[in-house]
Amino acid sequence: MTYYTKAKFLTSAPDIQHLDQSSGVEVAFAGRSNAGKSSALNTLTRQKGLARTSKTPGRTQLINVFELDEKRRLVDLPGYGYAKVPLAMKLKWQKALGEYLQKRKCIAGLVVLMDIRHPFKDLDQELIQWAVNADIPVLALLTKADKLKSGKRKAQVLMAREAAMAFCGDVTIHAFSSLTRIGLNELEHKLDEWLQLKAPESKETIDLDTINQAPNE
Repeated sequence: MTYYTKAKFLTSAPDIQHLDQSSGVEVAFAGRSNAGKSSALNTLTRQKGLARTSKTPGRTQLINVFELDEKRRLVDLPGYGYAKVPLAMKLKWQKALGEYLQKRKCIAGLVVLMDIRHPFKDLDQELIQWAVNADIPVLALLTKADKLKSGKRKAQVLMAREAAMAFCGDVTIHAFSSLTRIGLNELEHKLDEWLQLKAPESKETIDLDTINQAPNE
């Protein structure tokens, strides 16, 4: 069992103005509507029904917040880019994503999920650039990695890492599969870092209040 099994649903909101908590830290998950975002969250937390999955992409229309403890949260942002969603709804979701990245002060990192066979589509690039411009570190997970054989999978990851250099920011790339759990360890390690769960030379959980109250050097 891992720390992320503690995740429980906290609240849903149409935009950041309706999100109550701004203290502590949170990591957001975002991606195209068919990128496997909900499945990744369920795999991470070992809970099949935590984030709703659907055979019809585009069902995640709200910002969904999951609490890990009183100071740490995971945030499931609205899926984007599904062709059958009306344009007005697409624009609304894109506005919510942009506002969240630009105005939410407690975000520690952004996980962007992209199908390993079709990475870095226009909206993916726009989202990552938003995050980089806001000095938010990004972990790009190339999902559905089980769909490719090992050699092709490695080639796609290398190509994506080379492409990510163009963002000129803190962008990490890993392959990921909810089915076979490829990349799950890498995801957990990055979240541990962003959520300040472990001290550099210790396995003990860090108290965020202690950090926030530490005097300036």
